[in-house]
Order: sequence, then structure tokens, then C-alpha cells
Amino acid sequence: MSRRPPLTVLIHTAAALLAAGSLAVTCRTGLQERPTALAFGVLVTVGELSRWTGARVREAAPLGAAGALSYALLGEDAGRPTHHGVTQVVAVVLAAALLGSVPHVARGQGPVLDHLARRVLTVGFAAVCFQPLYSRGVFDAWHGPAYALLLLALLALTALCDAVLAAALAHARTEWPFGPLLRDELHALLGIGSAVCATGAVMALAVAVAGLWALPVFSLPLLLTQLSFRRYAAVRTTNRQTIASLARATEIAGYTPAGHARRVAGLSRAVGRDLGLTRPELTVLEYAALMHDIGQLSLVDPVPAGATALLPTAEQRRIALLGGAVVRQTGVDAAVAVVVERQADPYREQPVAARIVRAVNAYEEKARDAGPGGPLTALEELRLATAEEYAPEVVESLARVLARDSLTLPSAG
Repeated sequence: MSRRPPLTVLIHTAAALLAAGSLAVTCRTGLQERPTALAFGVLVTVGELSRWTGARVREAAPLGAAGALSYALLGEDAGRPTHHGVTQVVAVVLAAALLGSVPHVARGQGPVLDHLARRVLTVGFAAVCFQPLYSRGVFDAWHGPAYALLLLALLALTALCDAVLAAALAHARTEWPFGPLLRDELHALLGIGSAVCATGAVMALAVAVAGLWALPVFSLPLLLTQLSFRRYAAVRTTNRQTIASLARATEIAGYTPAGHARRVAGLSRAVGRDLGLTRPELTVLEYAALMHDIGQLSLVDPVPAGATALLPTAEQRRIALLGGAVVRQTGVDAAVAVVVERQADPYREQPVAARIVRAVNAYEEKARDAGPGGPLTALEELRLATAEEYAPEVVESLARVLARDSLTLPSAG
């Protein structure tokens, strides 16, 4: 059984201690404003029940996150001051999140510890920043737009902390560079993250004026936003499946071995991650890697085992240009066609994605049928060819990625 990274253990332990302490204090003192706690608990539970389970998104349960944050920043209920503190906020949110996760756990789709740890720590952070100061009257002089801006500022700060947590957990889990992971998390805040923050602030302000009846009214826009994101994710998934099906044409026709495009795409994406490519760049890289051999369909006689790396440079370029022309006809992003077209160019003239596809494709072809020592031998051949054929930084990145996998090749098929 593999040991969890120390950073993951530290974050999980901090969340567990905060959760245990909050539950203990709340059980001893009892719930304050039970109708309010129940209403926000139900909202968080509904948000967790409607969480996304199919698409890889930054915030799987946006409604649950907005409800939890609005409870952490709630100071009044229909004009009456509230008295729930930090520990009650954490306890209610944790109990609701666990309750809403039961159906997902039963289907084998339950949230990992990372999700719960982030929820507990971010809600606890927001509550610590707001509840003690509000109870002491620090915010009594803040009214109207100033108070709304205060809540938005606290939510923005909480979102930044959550992005750091998410990037740290992903870094510990995957060993990918922390900087690009954090950049992707911050970029994602402009999407569903901004909707969560805005909804959380609006809920807290609306409940302070109109009472708990405002919760279902102001939950509707975020639910509609979540539905739109689901449709967008479904379109992206369908698009990728279409590209994967097109990539298999060379395998079905006998031009390339089964699973070759999938293996090159997976390893290329890992190398791109290691080199710090952004999410859009990784998508272009993955699509280009899936379709990098599609130009072979123009050949009268298939290349043995589809090993284009052994062909003369002129023939490689002809196949690459034909492949790019095919990709352009599919309606895929033109950037994907450019990568496919330029994978046979001198590496100093190639975009980074084309450098990666070229090196990974050559590695996979050289290591595929070389026996137990194939990966090491193939990697050494690539290193010897870095002067003219392969980008040195890509080959070294490939070596790091393979080292994390004990220099093994993904299984065929």
C-alpha cells in the first residue's frame, strides 16, 4: 500500500482536527438559531446531491459551496443578528456535506478526502475571517455597497485560499509542478468560481434582509449556471470521443498498432503537464497526439508497425502535412492541425506541442517491442538524438515522467 504524500497528510489532518473540534464544541453548546442552521444545512445537502460526477471540474458542487460560504458570512436573518460562530458553521457544513454524499458513495462516486478537506478548511477560513469580527461589532459601520464589497472581498480571499489548497493537493497527488497547477486553479476562478462567490454574497445579503425565504430564490441562477456547465462539459466529452474515434481509423485500417494513439496522447499530456502547459494548451496537445498518425491513411503500403520515426524526413513531412489537412476538415481547433502538420519539422522551429508529440511518438515506437529494457534503451536513443531531432527539454521531461512510473510503458490495447 503506497503512503500518502506528507503535504496531503498535513492538509487532511488539519481539516480533521478542525472538523472534530467544531463537532465537539457544537455538540456541547447546542445549535444556535436552529431554523437557520437547518435551512443552510438543507441547501448544502441539496448542493452535494446535485454535484457533478462525470466531468472533471474545479468545483463539483457549486451550489453546496455557495450555500456553505453564505452561511459562514451570515450576520443577520431578516434584520435580526445571528449568533452562530465558527464552530457551528463548520459542523453544519460538514454534516450536510456528508449527508449529501451518501448516494454518491453508494454508487462508488463519493467525494475523495481532498474534496471534504477543502470544503472544511475553506468554510472555516471564511467563518474565522467574518464571524468573530462581526460579533464584536467591527462591521457595524459598514452599510449598503460597502458591506456588499466587504463580503465579496472575503469570498475572493477565500477562493484564493481554496485555489492554493487545490493546487497543493494536486501537486502532492501527481507530482506535477505547483506553479502551473495554481495558475490553472486561478484561471478556473473566472468561470464557475466567480459564480459561486457572487451567489454566496448575494445569499448572505438577501437572507439578512428578507429572511430564509431568499435562499431558494437566489439558488436558482446558480442551478441554471450549473446546468449550462454540464451541457458544455457534455459537448467537450462528445468532441473528445469523436476525435478518439477518428484517431482509431489508422488502427482499424492496420496502419498503426492498437492503442498507439491513446498511449502517445496520455504520455504527451503528462509531459505537457510537467513542462507547465496550460489547460487549453494541454487540450490541443492531447487532440494532436490522438490524431498525429492520421496522415498515414494516404499511404498505399502501410509502414511496418506504423513506425514513422524511421522514415526519411521528407516522407515524414508529407504524412504530417496530409494529416494536418485531414484534421482541418474535421472542424477541430486549427491549432491542433498546426501541431499535426509541424511534428516532422526541425524541433527548433516547432511549437512546444509538436516537439512533445514528436518525442513521445518516437519513444513509444522505439520502446514498444524492445522487451523489458525497451523503455531505457528508447530513452537513451532519444537523448543521443537531442542535437538534431528532439528537443532536449522535452526528452528530459519525458525522462522525469517515466521515472515517476518506474520507466514502464502503458499497457497496449
